[in-house]
Amino acid sequence: MPSNESDWSDEFEIRALVDRYCDAVNRRDVPLWLETWNDDPHWELFGRPTQGREAALGVLQGALAMLNFVVQTAVNPVIEVNGDRATGRWLVTEWSESEQLGRLMLLFIYHDEYERTPSGWRIASRRMQLLYQGPPDLSGQSFSPTSEAG
Repeated sequence: MPSNESDWSDEFEIRALVDRYCDAVNRRDVPLWLETWNDDPHWELFGRPTQGREAALGVLQGALAMLNFVVQTAVNPVIEVNGDRATGRWLVTEWSESEQLGRLMLLFIYHDEYERTPSGWRIASRRMQLLYQGPPDLSGQSFSPTSEAG
């Protein structure tokens, strides 16, 4: 829990940052999505790391090109601020539909690192820990939320 007014303000700004990230994914707003990252972000999805804005952008554009529909929400954050750096953990639900995969639901945890920049808080690192991948009826494969795997 934030210990002072500054920490509360920082936590609020980080929550707003992650809200903008999800909103950008949902609306396919690539410029807004890019604004949520720092200048050299690390992004790891499904155990595959990318480094840098161009690499992350390529992954996002590839994913969006496959999807006819996507909605992403992030809830229950645990945020810890330490000066100009912070960490966060979010439970994310993503519903999507594509020609290749049909209707799909993902449940995962994002393990984040943030940095304060002259433009405000930005995501420096984001790692996905997959909890579930499969049909929205939860008949697909699930993974232990206590493990740090992938």
